[in-house]
Amino acid sequence: MRWLSRVWLRVVLLLPCLVAAAHAQLPQQPWQFEGRVDGLFARSSGVEAGLGVSAPAGLYMRIGLAAGLGVGRNGAQGRTDVLARFSLDPFRQSRWAPYAGGGISGRYRVEEDGGTHAYLLVFLGVEGPLPVGRTSGWVPAFELGLGGGARVGVILRRGINGRR
Repeated sequence: MRWLSRVWLRVVLLLPCLVAAAHAQLPQQPWQFEGRVDGLFARSSGVEAGLGVSAPAGLYMRIGLAAGLGVGRNGAQGRTDVLARFSLDPFRQSRWAPYAGGGISGRYRVEEDGGTHAYLLVFLGVEGPLPVGRTSGWVPAFELGLGGGARVGVILRRGINGRR
């Protein structure tokens, strides 16, 4: 039994080194920028234009931040989303790839009660192909979600060669 504890100790000590070495071998993905237009349908519906940025958090996951400003039924409105996006095709093996995500959304509206509210955010989307014959460029994406109301989004995302 003493030999078993020595083996476990070696595994526990070597595991972080192996994970770090494997991570160093993975090609690093750059920041991914996006422009978007979202329709939000709730008690205070509106249309917002926004910008976003995301960073890799593993092979299949990206974490990001998006913000938008627009107009709604009650005047000016905006939002800030902190989100995580899980891609089912991170290596661009298909032309169109589904993804899903979630996070937290803050909506800011001009209302009598101040109009600042936080919501859970969930969404499903599909991201399109890179332009034909190109290794980089802008790719289209479409999203449906819930977060302070129903959402429909049209996105142009900076494409990454060989990655999503």
